[in-house]
Amino acid sequence: MTRALINAPKAARRGEVIEIKAMIAHKMETGYRIGPNGQPIPRDIIHRFACTYGGVEVFAAELFPAMSANPFIAFTTVAMESGTIEFAWTADDGTVERAAVEIAVT
Repeated sequence: MTRALINAPKAARRGEVIEIKAMIAHKMETGYRIGPNGQPIPRDIIHRFACTYGGVEVFAAELFPAMSANPFIAFTTVAMESGTIEFAWTADDGTVERAAVEIAVT
């Protein structure tokens, strides 16, 4: 399992703009490098990141081979209701790594 680090507020006031930061440990192999055997190292990147809040997608990004290893993404959204903020990283091979945090809105 890949390690994801999430930094999001545990509590916020309704209508407050909150910053969310997400990072996942991933090598993000571009497919352009040559391995020690003289063969290209196969491409292995996370090509999509999505965040949902209360079941609604609030942020998404398409990632490309130029993205660094261990991609770090920061964005803002508006705190509207208490609930779960969910994160999903989709890799080239179809695997999806997920993480979630809870937020209390007053």
